[in-house]
Amino acid sequence: MATKLSVNINKIATLRNARGGNVPDLLKFATDCERYGAEGITVHPRPDERHIRYQDVVKLKPLLTTEFNIEGNPKEKKFVDLVLKTKPAQVTLVPDALGQLTSNHGWDTVTNKDYLKSIIAEFKSAGIRTSIFVDANIKMIEGAKETGTDRIELYTESYAKDYSINKERAIQPFIAAANWAMELNLGINAGHDLSLENLNYFAKNIKGLLEVSIGHALISDAIYFGIENTIQLYLRQLKVAI
Repeated sequence: MATKLSVNINKIATLRNARGGNVPDLLKFATDCERYGAEGITVHPRPDERHIRYQDVVKLKPLLTTEFNIEGNPKEKKFVDLVLKTKPAQVTLVPDALGQLTSNHGWDTVTNKDYLKSIIAEFKSAGIRTSIFVDANIKMIEGAKETGTDRIELYTESYAKDYSINKERAIQPFIAAANWAMELNLGINAGHDLSLENLNYFAKNIKGLLEVSIGHALISDAIYFGIENTIQLYLRQLKVAI
């Protein structure tokens, strides 16, 4: 079964917000992505609403026909309230600090186990699948299992950074992490800096990879190739990895 491609549309919201108004139209862009083959839409609202706004999330929910994935830090009450209100297919818990430019580390699932266990139970009781953003670290994956999460999302920045230097070495921690996650019956997602250059090799080597969430690289490629063609190019990288 091919890995699902979820398109993160934060950058489209950033572009819209830079000028004001509604160009580009975020809602139309999201539904067009689905029409062009995307199998999910991801958003990551932050407290300052510098890209995706909370109201965008509310408006998106009834329009989408694929899986809706909302990422964010559940220690922000406004985020928790938003997720419980919109009830996406999946919530991905990310330990971002207030004002952080972009995600740059996974959860310490050992230190935060009790908190994560509590918030995950709340989301799951609402019928929302949960995923925890983690580094490719066996100890953190074991900790994730203890929280009751359905899935983990492997934070792939180190893989992407080292891919052009030594891709075999870059992938090894992720293979080990994914294999152990499968042993623990955790679903596996991945994201951060995956691109047309490195996606196929990652997908070929990570067994049980259910979903990748890609935003920055995909939207950047769309400037050159167009969004419809770009989505197909990314899907092709995933399909040839089977």
